[in-house]
Amino acid sequence: MFGVLCQHLGKLFNELAKQKGCEILEGHLMVDHVHLCISIPPKYAVSNVVGYIKGKSAISIARNFTGKTKNFTGENFWARGYFVSSREQEREEERYEQLSLFG
Repeated sequence: MFGVLCQHLGKLFNELAKQKGCEILEGHLMVDHVHLCISIPPKYAVSNVVGYIKGKSAISIARNFTGKTKNFTGENFWARGYFVSSREQEREEERYEQLSLFG
């Protein structure tokens, strides 16, 4: 079941990202969580894109894997929240770590 779900989500995440003008650069689907590196245009808030992908993918999972066709109110597939880090932030943290080694 996990393999089928992974294939479904991989395609779906890419589709949903494209609908928002975003691109998934890298992704890893784990048993209990997902890692995505997404390029998001500045016109969109990160929270809007993540909320869109989580919401639409949860509906798709309910339709394709649980047989539900409507009444998704109260359903929870994804946990609340998410973690965000920019590549610039990662570069700055690496630079700071290197400076602190010599300081």
